[in-house]
Amino acid sequence: MGSVPVGEDGTASGEQAIRTTVALDGDVTDIARSRRLAAGFLTRVQAEYGLPVSRRAIEVTQLVVSELVTNARRHAPGPALLDLRVVGDVVEVMVWDSDPVLPVARAADAGRVGQHGLEIVKAVARGFEARREPVGKRVTARIALLDDPDGPDGTTTGHRPR
Repeated sequence: MGSVPVGEDGTASGEQAIRTTVALDGDVTDIARSRRLAAGFLTRVQAEYGLPVSRRAIEVTQLVVSELVTNARRHAPGPALLDLRVVGDVVEVMVWDSDPVLPVARAADAGRVGQHGLEIVKAVARGFEARREPVGKRVTARIALLDDPDGPDGTTTGHRPR
C-alpha cells in the first residue's frame, strides 16, 4: 500500500490516493482473500494515515468486494484485478475483468433466488460506475469511510489529519 501521484488517477487537485491492488487468478480462494485484503487495507488506513473508518464501512466494503469479485469470477474468463483506493472520505472498490459486457442490475424481485449482487452494491454504495476499457471493463463502487447510519458511537477510530 502506498501513495500515488495525483492527476491521471482521478484524484482531485491536491489530494493523494492511498491504494492497494491485487491480481486475481481465478483461484477458488479469490473472494475470501479479497475480503481479507479489503478489511486489512482499511485497518491500515486507520493505523498508518489516521483516517477515520467506521466498522460499518469496513463491513460494507467487504460485501461490495465479495459481490464484484464474484461477478468477475462468474462472468469473465481469465484474470481480474481488485484495486482499493481511498480518496478524500471514500474508499473506491474497482474490479477489472476481461469481459467487455457491462453489468446490468436486474429489477428488484424478492421471489428471485440469487442474482441480487449488483442490486445490493448499488443500494449500499455512495456511487457506482461501470465502463468499458480497451480490454474488458472496470466496475467501481464508492463507499463512505464514515458509513455509519447510527452516528458516532465509538465505532470509528483514527482522526482526520489537520
